Amino acid sequence: MANFRLVITMVCIFFLSTFASAQYTMHKMINVGYVYQNQSFGELGGKLLFLKNDDVIYRVGGSALMGATNSKFAIMPKLQADVLLNFEKNVDFYHSYYFLAGVEGTNKYVAPKVGVTLFGLLDLTAGYAFPIGDAELNGKRLKGVNVNFSLNIPTVFIHDMFK
Repeated sequence: MANFRLVITMVCIFFLSTFASAQYTMHKMINVGYVYQNQSFGELGGKLLFLKNDDVIYRVGGSALMGATNSKFAIMPKLQADVLLNFEKNVDFYHSYYFLAGVEGTNKYVAPKVGVTLFGLLDLTAGYAFPIGDAELNGKRLKGVNVNFSLNIPTVFIHDMFK
């Protein structure tokens, strides 16, 4: 548990120190997705996207992973932090995709991840989960290959849709 707290503290310090030097624009998003971590989970949560320009974008988020493990329904909290990178200058078409690097953590595992995202809205990532101590979910250790597929829906889009 101490390692998990250390990782979360370091990620928070990194992002807070990055935001201290410049003015960033913030966008709120709703996150819906699928996570495979030795078990299938549905994901529902929210993310905040921070950007100064569209070359480097930062995202932080929290969500709930929901699924059945050993025939018992379980819900796990998840925190994540991502950096989206695309260094093509003055060419809007190339900013349709970004390379993504990040980390996600639950009360059972911590998983660094890499992947791609389309417009920052549709993510496909993979990583490797390291269990925290002897943590288990309904008798199952969550370690190994981690695959995420998620859709990030901006709240501005939802607001405009119901006008």
